[in-house]
Amino acid sequence: MAKKTNKTRKKAAKKALPRKAANRKASVRSAVKARTHAKKRSKQTFTVSHHREEDFDQGLRTYAKYRDLGLAPATGGMVQAHVIRFIPPYRPEEVSTPHFHDVDLQMIYVLKGWYKTEFEGEGVHTFHAGSCWLQPPKIKHTVLGYSDDCELLEIVLPAEFETVTLNK
Repeated sequence: MAKKTNKTRKKAAKKALPRKAANRKASVRSAVKARTHAKKRSKQTFTVSHHREEDFDQGLRTYAKYRDLGLAPATGGMVQAHVIRFIPPYRPEEVSTPHFHDVDLQMIYVLKGWYKTEFEGEGVHTFHAGSCWLQPPKIKHTVLGYSDDCELLEIVLPAEFETVTLNK
């Protein structure tokens, strides 16, 4: 009986796989590899941000205060992260303006309280402390409410982005 070599076994294993699946896996791997190596990223620096009440400033929204966590300068503008503290009470006339953000990635995590929003094509969602969501680029959304103690952690790529306000 002839002994199978490693080379023979590999050929037999390749033949056993459907061609489509093998090609799809290879193309996904090469696409991810190409994207990963396509962008030259800035060198990142070590940074620390400790909680201090005086670090909450007025930011993008008039109904919220922001605490910048220092990631934008540490990542050369690749990432922005901040804690958003909403100012009570919720006022629909001030807050409920449909808008979207021109970003590559936007992830939000509820630190305290609750937050209610409506996403185009996804409906109304209420998020409570411990909830997290990924907001796809340019998804239209409207803030529908928040608790008096609502605080969110928001991480956005890139650090500089545009918010587009839409007509109601």
